[in-house]
Amino acid sequence: MEMPINRFKQRLKAGEKQIGLWSQFGNGAATEIVVDAGFDWILIDTEHAPLDLAVVTDQLRIIQPSVSSAIVRPAWNDAVLFKRILDAGAQTLLVPYVESAEEAQRAVIAARYPPRGRRGVATTHRANRYGRIGDYYARATDETCVLVQLETAQAVAVLEEIADVDGVDGVFIGPSDLAASMGYVGQPTHPEPRKLILDACTRAKAVGVPIGILAPVEADAQMFLETGFTFVAVGSEIGLLRKATDDLRAKFRA
Repeated sequence: MEMPINRFKQRLKAGEKQIGLWSQFGNGAATEIVVDAGFDWILIDTEHAPLDLAVVTDQLRIIQPSVSSAIVRPAWNDAVLFKRILDAGAQTLLVPYVESAEEAQRAVIAARYPPRGRRGVATTHRANRYGRIGDYYARATDETCVLVQLETAQAVAVLEEIADVDGVDGVFIGPSDLAASMGYVGQPTHPEPRKLILDACTRAKAVGVPIGILAPVEADAQMFLETGFTFVAVGSEIGLLRKATDDLRAKFRA
């Protein structure tokens, strides 16, 4: 059996723009509906959604045969969480709240097998198709993509140091936490955080690291794509359902 190619990582390296969707429901039918829309990537969120590993695995089963690439956000920068998610078949991780090169290095090490890292080795799991992919251990690291999320002003200040860590494939801006770290809780579009976000994009491009962001407002998403962000989540299935139901109800109010 052949080792699956990480299409998201391939396209990231090629500099292609990729449009994503945030997924927090953990519901099979909902995931099938959004997958068939054809987004480039879908983020399975375990940090801010009540999803356990069994649910994540089922989500991967739905997403991976589709045209969309699956990305999983662990609850924290934790080697045990990484090991379990990677064994379940995830190939791309979005690591939350990375604030330094040391923390980025810790994430990379946890996602790689020895001698390049310290990922725990199991002989039979879903990622190696229960032992049927003969060259899995030789190729797993190359097909694993590590994205680190910069969510504070402190993290953005050392963007170049974080990006320089071998094994960091991309950086991702978390607008809400970034704004909160600057004293603007609940104001991710405030001019000051926005200025820092655009500066981060300029600096990321200067050092050649792909940069992504969550931008559920269409005008913002278009602006970020034009500015140079290469992987952008343009919404979430929760946000889409909320808006559609609110809009529909509004049409029939007395």
